[in-house]
Amino acid sequence: MEQNEVLKALRRDHAAELKLAAERLKGTARHTEIIPSPVLSEMTGHEILLKPENLQVTGSFKIRGAYNKIASLSDEQLAHGIVTASAGNHAQGVAYAARERGAKATICMPQITPPLKVDATKAYGADVVLCGEVFDESAAHAQELSDTEGMIYVPPFDDYEVLCGQGTIGLEILEDVPNVTDVVVPLGGGGLGAGVALAIKTFKPEVRVIGAIPEGSPAWKNSLAAGHVVPADQVRTSAEGVAVKRPGDLTFALLNEFLDDLVTVTERDINEMILLMLEKHKLVVEAAGAVSLAALEHLNLRSRKFAEAKGPHVVVPILSGGNEDTVSISAVIQKGMIARGRIMNFEVELPDTPGQLVKVATILAEQRANVIALDHDQFKASSHYTDSVSLGVTVETNGPEHIDRILDAMRAAGFRPKRIY
Repeated sequence: MEQNEVLKALRRDHAAELKLAAERLKGTARHTEIIPSPVLSEMTGHEILLKPENLQVTGSFKIRGAYNKIASLSDEQLAHGIVTASAGNHAQGVAYAARERGAKATICMPQITPPLKVDATKAYGADVVLCGEVFDESAAHAQELSDTEGMIYVPPFDDYEVLCGQGTIGLEILEDVPNVTDVVVPLGGGGLGAGVALAIKTFKPEVRVIGAIPEGSPAWKNSLAAGHVVPADQVRTSAEGVAVKRPGDLTFALLNEFLDDLVTVTERDINEMILLMLEKHKLVVEAAGAVSLAALEHLNLRSRKFAEAKGPHVVVPILSGGNEDTVSISAVIQKGMIARGRIMNFEVELPDTPGQLVKVATILAEQRANVIALDHDQFKASSHYTDSVSLGVTVETNGPEHIDRILDAMRAAGFRPKRIY
């Protein structure tokens, strides 16, 4: 976005525009209800209240910004058709909003986009063009279509109407949780964070807005530290919804002013929270949507402003989306279970004599470890010439302490187990 456009947007009447966006969205976007989280409250020592945008009509918050933008267009503009680029959630939001407004939508998506999101976008009547390896390449193609064919480009985040639409989440939080002290929001391109921060700081500036990013997506950390937009050299994270190399110019300008702090989380943190939401809240949350949850346990240590604030904390993390395909969910569940000590794999070398496997099985049974898989391989053993056999074992466990008891029992029986994960 050009600098003059950024300055023009910053001079607009934010309170009026946010209220207008909320009015436009009535009957289209769902006012998602706050869900108390006893498990996260106990885990963190703060009152945690979930804002579940994964339960939105298209499975993510993106419907808000997309619809507000498209609702602001004239009939003449709509007749030219809508075009955008997205890794999935914005695509569905634009496709849904365009259908509601009677406009034709073309969506450019990276070739790595999960099939679930491609099919869901097509189901709303949009034309999908798979192009480029990453979002930035798809966005370039969408902009080219806009320039050559006259279609109206709906940006995924760096647009005033779009971020005001996302800002209605902040308005709902202030309405539903009048005693809120902190709002935690995942940051990708920054549309959600900028919109929520704009709403919060416009109507209740004492509430802190804390951004959360995966460690493999450093653009926001680098940009805020430098005081200007700094593209990341590379982005490596399972949270493709926030895997953006370059923050928006307008979103940076707003977050540089309004964001109170930034917390970085690991892939392990993200996977653990996806699993926790499934188990404790029966909610499907995609990786990008779990980034804000992953930040909760680290607020005391990684957010100085949060730690220094006096009084009780009432924290609202935004679950930005839940559009996850079953294959990805399966992989995430397994990673999450490993991270939490719910699955353990170890190797042990056994004498190549009858009864050794029974001894191992007996120990595992006594320790109440449920066997998932066994790999008995005579050729994998390190001491091939001394008649030994390599045994790989995967078991379901009840946590780190249970794993320690299993390994101690193996050692007490004379075995030398090597934990793999």
